[in-house]
Amino acid sequence: MNEIAVKCDGLVKTFEDTGALRRLNLLVRKGEIMALIGPSGCGKTTLLRLITGVIPPDSGSISIGGDLVAGPGLVVPPEMRRVGMVFQNYALFPHLSVAANVAYGLQGPGRDDDVRAMLQLVRLSEHANRMPNELSGGEQQRVALARALGPQPDVLLLDEPFSNLDSEQRVQVRNEVRAILRMSGTTAIFVTHYQEEALFMGDRVAVQSQGKIEQVGTPDDVFGNPATRFVAAFMGETDFLPGEVQPEGVKTEIGMLQTNNEVRIGTHVDVAVRADDVHITPDPSSNAIVLTREFRGMVNVYRVRLPSGRFVHSLQRHTMQIAPATPVRVVMDPGHPLTCFPGTTP
Repeated sequence: MNEIAVKCDGLVKTFEDTGALRRLNLLVRKGEIMALIGPSGCGKTTLLRLITGVIPPDSGSISIGGDLVAGPGLVVPPEMRRVGMVFQNYALFPHLSVAANVAYGLQGPGRDDDVRAMLQLVRLSEHANRMPNELSGGEQQRVALARALGPQPDVLLLDEPFSNLDSEQRVQVRNEVRAILRMSGTTAIFVTHYQEEALFMGDRVAVQSQGKIEQVGTPDDVFGNPATRFVAAFMGETDFLPGEVQPEGVKTEIGMLQTNNEVRIGTHVDVAVRADDVHITPDPSSNAIVLTREFRGMVNVYRVRLPSGRFVHSLQRHTMQIAPATPVRVVMDPGHPLTCFPGTTP
């Protein structure tokens, strides 16, 4: 049985009559990276502040490393919780060298050895005597990570840690950070609002909405088998096609679709369809029409209006260029069962 590193049970937190967390539950296993994703204002940062102890919950409990740190009548102060934190702006001391930044908070006779070990882990040994302003953004991020890992916390919290990096640096640094976390065996909660980042960083992904966790699972499961309509829409460019369940599948205006849900025949459902599931080809006899083409470099994303007036998106190679106003035939070719959700009777 996997040991639980962090357990949040029924957390409630309200600010000025606004519910930031609404009976939120979350379990993080020891040694895993939990990617926490959700839209702005859903309570992600509030959850981190509760775990660190900066603010107390209104109700509910938090356990870290098997010890209760927040609950009825109990609030363990932040400095006693063995929680590390990596901030968006790194929060390095500008007047201290790299080594001195990493040493901050470390104590005991082995302090210098610990600093050397941390710098070696993040591959910054040769920069030990440099000042933070002499480093790149990615190097500063690794210093902040080394400083947070130095005291060997039970859990490390990373709050949008790559927000100050450009797109090229983000890709490089997230690879480096994930490798460092994996090598150190650190339990981590990684907060982001970027889908691609969550799917890459997390051993598991927790999708948060309006103060509650909607779904927790592996990246493949959360993306491929969304538990709620919100998760389906948030974790990917998703359109919803209405249809009726029949013995051979779900009948929609673009054909019969197979789903992975067990739904009673005759039920009206909305099928979650992503752009890579939809194939289009020019067809003068079709009543579906291309409205826009969004060029994204390696791919084009087309917005197509169906005969009913509903819209679907289709992802195609960059070499396939179809002009707006072109009639197209729309074919579903997902290669896997789709997910459907309760719909309304037409």
